[in-house]
Amino acid sequence: MRIILPFPAGTGPDGVMRLVGDKLGKLWGTPVVIDNRPGGNGWIGVEAAKRSPADGYTFLLVDASYVAIQPHLHKRLPFDPFHDFEPVAPMYRTNYFVVVSADSKWDSVADLAAAAKEAKGQLTYGSSGVGSQLHVNAATLATALGLPMTHIPIKDTPQVYTSIARGDIAWAFGTAATAGPLAKAGKIKLLALAALQRHPSYPDVPTVREAGGPPSLEARTWVALFAPTGVPAPIVERVNADVIRVMAEPDIRERLDAVGFAAWAGSPAHLRKVMDEDYLQFGQVIKSLKISLD
Repeated sequence: MRIILPFPAGTGPDGVMRLVGDKLGKLWGTPVVIDNRPGGNGWIGVEAAKRSPADGYTFLLVDASYVAIQPHLHKRLPFDPFHDFEPVAPMYRTNYFVVVSADSKWDSVADLAAAAKEAKGQLTYGSSGVGSQLHVNAATLATALGLPMTHIPIKDTPQVYTSIARGDIAWAFGTAATAGPLAKAGKIKLLALAALQRHPSYPDVPTVREAGGPPSLEARTWVALFAPTGVPAPIVERVNADVIRVMAEPDIRERLDAVGFAAWAGSPAHLRKVMDEDYLQFGQVIKSLKISLD
């Protein structure tokens, strides 16, 4: 059994998949090989999975960007997430925090909005690159506030938060996994959570709505398991059931909670519904922002 990841070893999706893969291997009585194929916008790994036989021995782990964002950024992708792959099992999801420097005078999203209004488009926000999830979600908040801001793309995600800590950029979105360590070290501040309810591990951080921002704004990402199109339905059903079973185990949930991830159980049909919804939502945002990587 092989699971291809377009992510480097040591990343969040890699760490979770190795934990889950080890348990699945014991459950199935066969080793689960984690095959990291980063590079080329992640396309190297995705194409490798696409070319694999639909025999139930090869799966693909990707995040929401491969389904909901990349198709809108490139006129021609080497894969079609809706036709080349079948949804198998949701794995986990996480929401984004609004991140500012620890010594920022802002105590709410309303404060950030007031500063952006005064700056007349010069207030900066960072991301891990043009068209990245951090970029699109942050632009969504700026649009919802009705305030122009200046995007500063930074290639390395951890560098986004060190740049905020130094005051090089004003704010960015970040997850508990990416921004949490610097927040706990007192270098940056989590101003609000772009979710409908507070994070259980960060109960003192208000939601965007509670912090005076757009009441229905939610910024999140997710990671899920897919298979090449044509995999027999009984295999998809079995893998889905076993992933749900493993993700519900206390030690897995404890490890996820520690890095701010929430286990996400659901059927292949549910995952397809989320794919459709996110594809439409991000498509509208990217079109309105006129973002393209071609």
